[in-house]
Amino acid sequence: MLGFSTFGIALIVIAVFLIFAGVKTVPQGYEWTLERFGRYTRPLKPGFNLIIPLIDRVGSKVSMQEQVLDVPSQEVITKDNAMVRADGVVFYQVLDAAKATYEVHDMVLAILNLTMTNLRTVMGSLDLDELLSQRDQINTRLLTVVDDATTPWGIKITRIEIKDIEPPRDIIDAMARQMKAEREKRANILEAEGIRQSEILKAEGEKQSAILEAEGRREAAFRDAEAREREAEAEAKATQMVSDAIAHGDPQAINYFVAQKYVETLSDFARSPNEKLVFMPLEASGVIGALGGMTEMLNNLKDAPKTGGARGRVPNAG
Repeated sequence: MLGFSTFGIALIVIAVFLIFAGVKTVPQGYEWTLERFGRYTRPLKPGFNLIIPLIDRVGSKVSMQEQVLDVPSQEVITKDNAMVRADGVVFYQVLDAAKATYEVHDMVLAILNLTMTNLRTVMGSLDLDELLSQRDQINTRLLTVVDDATTPWGIKITRIEIKDIEPPRDIIDAMARQMKAEREKRANILEAEGIRQSEILKAEGEKQSAILEAEGRREAAFRDAEAREREAEAEAKATQMVSDAIAHGDPQAINYFVAQKYVETLSDFARSPNEKLVFMPLEASGVIGALGGMTEMLNNLKDAPKTGGARGRVPNAG
C-alpha cells in the first residue's frame, strides 16, 4: 500500500512537471523557435503556447523589436588618399525569427562586419570634400547595400547613420585656412561691389547736380537777358522821349543825359574799393545846373498836353 502511494505521488509529480514543461508563455516583442528532435518545426508567437514535453524544445529566443547596433570607429582611406576616421550606428529589425536563427551564425556580429566593410567601400569611393558634404548620400548607399545583404537572413535594416567623420589634424587646419580665405574673398568682393555702387551713385548725383546747375544758369541767363531787354526797352523809350523833347525845341533834354552820366560816374567812383582823394567842389555848379535843367524839362513835359509842347527857352543853369 505504501509502495502504491509512493508510485502515485511520483506519477502526479511527473504529470505536473510534464504539464509545466509543455506550456510556454512567450513575452510580447519576442518569438521563440521550436525544435523537435533538433529540427525546426514552427515559431512560438507571443502569448500562451503548448509543446510536447521531452520531444519539443525551444531553440532560440529572438527579439522582434527594432534594435540599435553601434559601429565602432575605423580608419577609411578616401579616393584622394586622405585618411579619416568614421563611426556610425545601425538600426535593424528581425522579420523572420527562423531565418535570423538558422540562416546566419551570430546575427549581430554578421551585421556589424557587413556594415563596417561596406562603410569602407562606400566612403573610399568618394573624395574628402564629397565625404564631408554628402553624408546623406553615404547613408542611403550604405542602407541599400547592407539591407540587400541581410534580406536572406530575415533581417530588415531600417536605417544607417554616420555619426562622425574626423579628418586628420593637418587637413582640418588646411580646411580652416581655406574657409577663412574664401570668406575674406567674399568680403573683399562685397566691399568692392559696395565701393562700385557708391561711385555709381556719386557719379549719378554729380550728373544730376550738373544738370540742375546748368538749368539754373540757363534760367538765370534767360532772366538776365529778359532784364537787359526790358532795361534796353526802357532806355530806348527814355531816349525816344528825350529825342521828342529835343525835336520840339527843348534843349534841356541834353542836360538830362549829361547830368545822369555825371551822377552815375560819381556814384561808381564813390563805391570803388581803391583809396580816393577828392577835391571839392567838382564843378558843383554844373551838376546843379544840369539838375535844374532836368527839373525844367520834366515840368515842360507835364504841361505839354495843355500848351501844345514846350516852345519857350529856359536860361541854361550851366
